[in-house]
Amino acid sequence: MFGDHEHAAPPAWTEIRARSTALGFDMPSEANTGALLRLLAASKPGGRMLELGTGTGLATAWLMDGLDASASLVSVDVDPAVQDVARGHLKDSRLRFVLADGLDYVREQAPESFDLIFADAWPGKYEGLDETLELLKRGGLYVIDDMLPQPNWPEGHQARVDDLAARLESRPDLIVTRLAWASGLIVGAKA
Repeated sequence: MFGDHEHAAPPAWTEIRARSTALGFDMPSEANTGALLRLLAASKPGGRMLELGTGTGLATAWLMDGLDASASLVSVDVDPAVQDVARGHLKDSRLRFVLADGLDYVREQAPESFDLIFADAWPGKYEGLDETLELLKRGGLYVIDDMLPQPNWPEGHQARVDDLAARLESRPDLIVTRLAWASGLIVGAKA
């Protein structure tokens, strides 16, 4: 079916999704988000990618599926229990897992050091946005999801989402588009 990408998911994604469900992990990235991430990763041959918020590795599997042989991905999460699911299913020399606070990791990186950043956690999205965007190279892509109302949103979260979207759209160094796709995405390109 058009717009349904589960049939094209990387093999590891199916295994990770089953493990995520068994663990009761309630913040999974959707297959349609993953399909777009794979496409965007493929558009950066030899690129250096950053994922803030590994979770159980659902989005990580898609990102890895889009990398060419010379590209790399750093995936950061603060929760060892969920990141261990990803570590168990995604073994690849192009992938490095970092167990750390995402904002601490961002602050340790050199400006303009990444070609794509998928911010799937509060750090890099609602916290440290400017510092995170400084890590993008010119032409680099910034991707966030969960921009449409979600059942697990805390009270008052819509205002945070609206503020974040407005902040991104007001930046002169970022070309932004909102997508009513999957859980709601915003994709920005560093000008």
